[in-house]
Amino acid sequence: MVVYHIMKDCYGRDIHYLRLSVTDKCNLRCVYCMPEIGIKKLRHEDILTVEEIAEIVRASAVCGVKKVRITGGEPLVRRGIIEICKRVAETDGVEDVCITTNGILVSQFAKELKEAGISRINISLDSLDRITYNKISRFDLQKEALDGVYASLEAGFESIKINTVLIGGENESDIIRFLELTRKHKVDVRFIEIMPVGECADWASGRFVSSQIVLQYAPELEEIGTSGVTKQYKLPDGLGTVGLISPISSHFCPSCNRIRITSDGKLKPCLHSADEINLRGVQGENLENIIRSAIYNKPEKHELDEGKPSLSISNMNKIGG
Repeated sequence: MVVYHIMKDCYGRDIHYLRLSVTDKCNLRCVYCMPEIGIKKLRHEDILTVEEIAEIVRASAVCGVKKVRITGGEPLVRRGIIEICKRVAETDGVEDVCITTNGILVSQFAKELKEAGISRINISLDSLDRITYNKISRFDLQKEALDGVYASLEAGFESIKINTVLIGGENESDIIRFLELTRKHKVDVRFIEIMPVGECADWASGRFVSSQIVLQYAPELEEIGTSGVTKQYKLPDGLGTVGLISPISSHFCPSCNRIRITSDGKLKPCLHSADEINLRGVQGENLENIIRSAIYNKPEKHELDEGKPSLSISNMNKIGG
């Protein structure tokens, strides 16, 4: 009989959340994530296979993981993504499987994703203004992304979140428009402080905006609690909610509950640490022991701060959002 553990790190945090990147490829080139010319793509043989993904998720569940978020790059460009979702959702011990996507292909996949066991979907959307969206993403695909939001609503996912990265001088004027979405639809819009990692590690300080700016735009927002790393608010007559995620202005390391697996099979106990532990070629109890040790030795905190870039040696397109 398989015994599933409640796994705590050496600081007493319950680590039960795995963010799993299934590809480094993406159909956008967002300015804070990838260079305009794109990235040197991993070879097919360097990406985790469906079988390797299934074994890593199985071992992670034995070590206490109950929630898995499938990410990329853009996960919906990964061949066999529906099969991957099914395999993850069918893993004993895994109770919650969700996905983060840029929304562009969601109209094609929404129904299949839900049938495969995806309960919740997050859609990255940095602007409701077409010109600003094109400038940030470097592609004219805003309509497709918005279609993905509406297809998700129609498919009936338990939760639909829109993730908006705040970029100074670019999309602050979108804040009110995003808030209006939560007034009219049962969606959760989450405003995220940009982190100095990868492409934006050396950006000018003015491009880093505190999530508290949202409260300046909408002082009528009512605080309704905290969910994970998100402080939650609601418009008085809103159907949805508003979330603020503040990795820079308000570190949430003391409550961090996650580990990450990169698309080429490296375990990252902390997003902003240089530590990466190879899991490829390891199976069974050996794999479980490596994951268990990595969880226990998870760093207490990152040193990330405004003007102090991440120590991560991998870009976000490979790590996953």
